[in-house]
Amino acid sequence: MLIHGLLSVSLLVSGAPAGASQAKIDCARVKCLALTFDDGPGKTTPALLDLLKKERVKATFFLVGNKVEERPAIARRTAREGHAIGNHTYSHPSLPTLFDDDVLDELGATQEAIEKATGRAPSMFRPPYGHTDDRVLHLASQHDLAQVMWTGTTLDWDLRDARKIKAAVLRLAKRDGVILMHDTVPATVKAMPGIVKELKKRGYHLVTVPALLRGKKPEPGASYPS
Repeated sequence: MLIHGLLSVSLLVSGAPAGASQAKIDCARVKCLALTFDDGPGKTTPALLDLLKKERVKATFFLVGNKVEERPAIARRTAREGHAIGNHTYSHPSLPTLFDDDVLDELGATQEAIEKATGRAPSMFRPPYGHTDDRVLHLASQHDLAQVMWTGTTLDWDLRDARKIKAAVLRLAKRDGVILMHDTVPATVKAMPGIVKELKKRGYHLVTVPALLRGKKPEPGASYPS
């Protein structure tokens, strides 16, 4: 069960199974799943956004600050098309290895970069490599950030094979799940049409992480899913 037992969600245009209308989705009654992508924006991100737009699917992107500065237009498009955006630090370090001020700088610089590109600072962050601890969580709260982890990771950066990545997603898919992928891995983008088609066939409604929280802002310093 995801996030303190909050199972229902209402949202528009969230990526429902084929044939479903763009109506409000109640995740207490239907199967919801959040696809999340780390490390962008990158060269392959636009192709992924094209696919998500075509399929009317919403996802969550955890962006790296220095890459946002390199490709602000892609970050802006991601937000404009209704996807959720989170902070993935400025230079992708292992946060627990850093001094407090450096952790704050990594998160703060990324908040600024994303806000400059999209007009809005994120309320979520994901620690690189999944490396985190209570100190990191406390420091993140100073930037009003909640931590978002995952229920399953595809290890797509290692697989780098579209068929294997698709199989991993389908194996990890479960109700109220949060699946970790990378939009910077070309094989992941290649695998996405088949992934989306099969997930819809299995009855999943593909929503953002905030949607799994019923649209409520994640609590700063908290970690999800619980």
